Amino acid sequence: MINALALNLIADVMSWDTEDATKEYAWLRLMSAVKYDGYSDFRAGVRFLENLATWLRQFQPTDRPAAYDFVKTRLVYLSQAEMQRVIEVFIPETVTPHLRKAAAAEAGIKPWEVWGNQGGVAAFNRLLRRSLFVGLSDGSRIDILRRANSPRLVQDQFVPMLDIGDEKWLDLGKELIGSLGQDARFDNVYLIDDFTASGTTFIRQVEGKWKGKLKKFNDLVIKARESMKEQFPIAEDYALHIHHYVSTEQARVALDERVADAKANLENRSFDEVTITEGLLLPSSLKMVGGHDTAILDLCERYYDDHLYQRLKKHCDEAGQSDMKRGYASCALPIVLEHNAPNNAIPLLWAETTGRNGHPMRPLFRRRDRHG
Repeated sequence: MINALALNLIADVMSWDTEDATKEYAWLRLMSAVKYDGYSDFRAGVRFLENLATWLRQFQPTDRPAAYDFVKTRLVYLSQAEMQRVIEVFIPETVTPHLRKAAAAEAGIKPWEVWGNQGGVAAFNRLLRRSLFVGLSDGSRIDILRRANSPRLVQDQFVPMLDIGDEKWLDLGKELIGSLGQDARFDNVYLIDDFTASGTTFIRQVEGKWKGKLKKFNDLVIKARESMKEQFPIAEDYALHIHHYVSTEQARVALDERVADAKANLENRSFDEVTITEGLLLPSSLKMVGGHDTAILDLCERYYDDHLYQRLKKHCDEAGQSDMKRGYASCALPIVLEHNAPNNAIPLLWAETTGRNGHPMRPLFRRRDRHG
């Protein structure tokens, strides 16, 4: 659809007069071109403006101004360029300072002396090569991370997903030994994911049983170490680093508490030291609350299909919630990433239902669901 037709359709849906339409067209053209048209799940020929028109039409005419105002003033959209930048700075701004400090301790010098000291540089390069980077989902974008740091890091330091078999472990160990000698093992393991809003899915106890990505990785290491013995390429006392490209303050607090609990109580824990970092920490003020956000939260209550909760009931119940009106773990976030809409964002943005248990819901940014 040509943009002019889409704009006219939005003006018709919103009942704008000529003056209002002219004013809003400029903003809509700018934002669709600079940001929103880059959403990866839009179809060719049906981009942001066409989806916005369809999305607005699901609301009663009296509710449409609140919905449009939310998109214009409250929605946070992380574009492809912004996500790529936060991935590219991970090694220089998070990994390098940590390893430089460790290299300085190993060489007996101050961290700021490492680059001017031959022993310090050698120690840093050795520590960097003995670091392994593991993606926890397709959102970890290991392909971008690897290309941004080539040839400083080699391909055999990256694992894109948590499906590592013995053959892969053997290859990683063989290449590491070929670079640094027979005794070389990975001392630092970085678990990487794109986004966390609640921190609950990373590690949690459900009815006394540990679940989550950290538990899955720990089990993977324990099983492979038992199977491969001395051929397993990760050191016995390796340091674990948990890094999200984007995180909320709510998730950071939850991760600190839950990881500390796991470190103290998880049986057969394979890791020693744990650090938690993020590329972009979103403030607590991002969460929508009554008062400033009353209008859009009211729409979340009335334009809701409980089939959304029924479909995700297992995960919702584990998070202690009885509906999905404000998203998973009731995070009530107004956020969309260029490659997906998090289920912690308000469902008005991404839910697509037929109205089986309430109001039919139409997405502005269609979500690729990882939880059924």
